[in-house]
Amino acid sequence: MTASEIAMKYANDKRNAPRLCSGRRIFLRDAAACVLALLGASRGLRAVSAADAGALRDVRARTLRYIENMRFEGQPYGRYRYAAEMPEPTLYSSTYAAMTRGLYRDLGSLTDAERREWVEYLQSHQEEDGLFADPRIAGEGWYKGDPEWCGRRHLSCHVVAALTYLGTVAQKPFRWLEPFFDEHHMTAWLEAREWQQNADTVGNEVLNVGTLLQYARDFQQEPRAADAVRTMLEWLAHHQVKAETGLWGSFDTSDNKGLSRGVQGAYHFWLLFFYDRKALPYPERAVDHVLRTENPAGGFGWGVHGPRSSACEDIDSIDPLARMTFLADYRKQEIQQALQRALPHVLSNQNEDGGFSFIRGATFTYGHPLLSSSSNGSGMFPTWFRTLSLAYLGKALPDSMAGGFNWDFQNCPGIQFWLVNNGESDT
Repeated sequence: MTASEIAMKYANDKRNAPRLCSGRRIFLRDAAACVLALLGASRGLRAVSAADAGALRDVRARTLRYIENMRFEGQPYGRYRYAAEMPEPTLYSSTYAAMTRGLYRDLGSLTDAERREWVEYLQSHQEEDGLFADPRIAGEGWYKGDPEWCGRRHLSCHVVAALTYLGTVAQKPFRWLEPFFDEHHMTAWLEAREWQQNADTVGNEVLNVGTLLQYARDFQQEPRAADAVRTMLEWLAHHQVKAETGLWGSFDTSDNKGLSRGVQGAYHFWLLFFYDRKALPYPERAVDHVLRTENPAGGFGWGVHGPRSSACEDIDSIDPLARMTFLADYRKQEIQQALQRALPHVLSNQNEDGGFSFIRGATFTYGHPLLSSSSNGSGMFPTWFRTLSLAYLGKALPDSMAGGFNWDFQNCPGIQFWLVNNGESDT
């Protein structure tokens, strides 16, 4: 069964499933689901319907097969290409392989030698200032000149998550963070961002710094990082955020594209609050505006990346909505309904090769020619991002197909973690 067929069947089954009136039939159905759950216990499967368990196993198996096909055989373990047509391994691709396999609880299959080679490959790219760099992509596209929104800072946020899944910590301290330990520098840096028209780009800039501060605090025991994180979050809670929208910047949220850009920017700030389990500023208005980003296809976003919603736009709304179902009861039923509509949409982006597309009907380049995929083609970045969307949908919709798997979150700061509030278990 293709991904599109699974997505369609899932949507139709949820709409049209007949009620089973016979107690015997209910027993047999439930028993089958329990058997499937027991058979898949080592893979993290939970008790859901037999159909959902089977569909999830298929999605998982094909995703992992795609990732394995992207691995370079005959080289030390952990070298991955971005897409089938790419001739060289890249650090981003290796990182996303670890993060996706980690979510699916597949890293336990590694031998000690494979794990060691993979870790050594990642660690070998850390420079003296602590940031990770891939020389293959550093001089072109998004990565030329090491911009704050997408350069080494962005890559490093992802590498540290991959290292966490592989059971280790970045070897060198993040010395480049030194200036941010000074409160005055932090405040001046935040004030200097282009908040009014580019708050979505600023979202990446701030997330990159904030994530690595949280990592330095929690994983490298840097004592000064705690105050720096506190300064950043307090500033964000009281500056540039609009009471009427719960978003930062000055986007026209009556315009769909402006609304999407505003939510995309806010998502990156919210992640810092979510990780530290701090209350969001104006959370109800935030919910209102995130819900408005849902489009007729069941995805989220309105044309920021093209005529259809991309993996970025989808997760930028799916992730906060999933967490918000646990934070308050405000519009909870509407949130869950929106997420239920999103599940078949996310699944529809899985290709025959098992990978996922970034956006249907378009090519996509992740800022460099070595990080490119063809029209509708699979790539390592969207495969990771859409798998992560499924994981968040599973957390918010425990009775759904995606909820039938015990997704593995290692709770490294950044994007891939599950911490809701001080009273909520993260597993």
